[in-house]
Amino acid sequence: MGAALDEAEAAGARGEVPIGAVLVNAGEIVARAGNRTRELSDATAHAELLVIREASRKLSSERLGLSDLYVTLEPCTMCAGAISFARIHRLYFGAVDEKGGAVVSGVRFFAAPTCHHAPEVYSGFDEARSSEMLKRFFRDRRST
Repeated sequence: MGAALDEAEAAGARGEVPIGAVLVNAGEIVARAGNRTRELSDATAHAELLVIREASRKLSSERLGLSDLYVTLEPCTMCAGAISFARIHRLYFGAVDEKGGAVVSGVRFFAAPTCHHAPEVYSGFDEARSSEMLKRFFRDRRST
């Protein structure tokens, strides 16, 4: 989770919402990214999607069933769908996102009967640091 938090910090420094993700396969970091939606002018450039794309390219497979994904914030519906389609084995995330999350909040995508694959889900990893980083980012934006 430390590497995902580093990616979130870097995203925040670029003016992006500070969310970071890391994909691990066989104990090795295969891909790491922070949000790049503003930089790439791409609403889908969430950290989770960027690491899934990079890992799929590096591993030459759209299925990442032996991989674990670490992300600093509960994934949204779009990212939860990608996690399911990529067949990610385990998902670890930091802060809960009551407004936009789709794993333990909102639509609870992985519990839906139409979900083809649900990863093992573990929440609360470095939750305080993840949450504080987001709160600070938005507080700073509102005060300027």
